[in-house]
Amino acid sequence: MTTLLKLDRLSKAFGAVTVADEQSFEVKENEAVGIIGPNGAGKTSLFNLITGTLPPNSGSIEFNQRNVTSWSAARRSHAGIARSFQVPQPFSGLTVYENAMVAATQAAGLSGRQAARHCLEVLDQTVLLGKANTEAGGLTLLDRKRLELTRALCAKPKLLLLDEIAGGLTEDECQLLVQTIKGIHTSGVTIIWIEHVVHALMAVVERLIVIDFGKKIAEGEPQAIMDSPAVKEIYLGIEADA
Repeated sequence: MTTLLKLDRLSKAFGAVTVADEQSFEVKENEAVGIIGPNGAGKTSLFNLITGTLPPNSGSIEFNQRNVTSWSAARRSHAGIARSFQVPQPFSGLTVYENAMVAATQAAGLSGRQAARHCLEVLDQTVLLGKANTEAGGLTLLDRKRLELTRALCAKPKLLLLDEIAGGLTEDECQLLVQTIKGIHTSGVTIIWIEHVVHALMAVVERLIVIDFGKKIAEGEPQAIMDSPAVKEIYLGIEADA
């Protein structure tokens, strides 16, 4: 498979606090990769570096065979990088459909019937078509999460970054969202997913990366990573020799 994203010794620090410590890894086209780590490990900062909202101190980012390290967030978005946020922040006064149209026109550059058709297809995919005319401010948490997915997908991404999208949901809601994300991945979208709800992550991803204090400490097949004594100690708080 072709490499879609490549990080090479990517580093970022704020004074004495390092949020990315020579991060290096690759993500192949059509792959689903999970990232786990304790709070403050640098997971969201890593997404900010990938999307261009945070500049690195050193290292490089390649996306779709192009060096995008110096590119703006807007240019990376137009190139095919989209993300969701931990706390959904839709345009509350707009309808679900209007929120989708903003992404389709501004990020994907679509217009007219093409934009409308794309939005309706995505809304169907994210199980929000029946609520297209509902104001976003009145949605349940699950549907706000779905709208986060919708807005990201309406940008027509090659790479979708999901930041703790399952957080705060009930078990049943989480399972519904997982099914939607599986469908998105099956449709050909490459995914990197940060998540604390590990069982949701394990249902989708083919590879796990573990980071702590901005540094990658483990990478590999999901179950093998979760069974690792070092990961249990750092991520789960269990002594390695317990």
